[in-house]
Amino acid sequence: MAPITRVLLTAFAVITVIIGAGVYLSVQKKDTPAAAQAEGGEVGQLVRDNSRRLNNAPNSNVTLVEFLDFECEACRAAFPMVEQARSEYGDRVNFVIRYFPIPSHFNAERAARAVESAAQQGKFEPMYKKMYETQSQWGEQRTPADSTFRGFATELGLDMAAFDAAYNDPATLDRVNVDVADGQALGVQGTPTFFLNGNEVEFRSYEDLSAAVEKALKE
Repeated sequence: MAPITRVLLTAFAVITVIIGAGVYLSVQKKDTPAAAQAEGGEVGQLVRDNSRRLNNAPNSNVTLVEFLDFECEACRAAFPMVEQARSEYGDRVNFVIRYFPIPSHFNAERAARAVESAAQQGKFEPMYKKMYETQSQWGEQRTPADSTFRGFATELGLDMAAFDAAYNDPATLDRVNVDVADGQALGVQGTPTFFLNGNEVEFRSYEDLSAAVEKALKE
């Protein structure tokens, strides 16, 4: 195992141990069922037609769904393992992302809106990665990171007028809250929470994740 991978896995394991104290918090219920229903269907859908995807494996019946918070350190620790899984299984497994900003994370909802605004210009994945790569710069702070996220959008070459409009559009926040409402209905209480083919799955290492995926592929 490469040293950097070992460090990342160790960090994830440490963060997982303290999840109960800092990450898996009681999530404030959001009054969003109407918004979720407006998206189509009842609240509690694991994947919606407009759910953000990191890839598309049309011939696969295996789907890994992650409910995440871009300000969550445990999500940041899991990110390299998700990327490794994508590299290994991207042609056989669908990877779906659902927003689930934790209320106690000051900039988490802003980050989700920024990623969703970038997604509307076809830049979901670059902004998704940018958030994790820069989390230490803006995370765990009590000051708005709007200008920081706007700077990321500029770096990605987005149409800034369109980005600003989407970022401040109540419909974008509604879109984020649809994911939150679905997650809450599914029993999600914190981040990251993963579902593999509809079943919640936990892992402490990449080997655990890989084993779960391999099993799902054989079923």
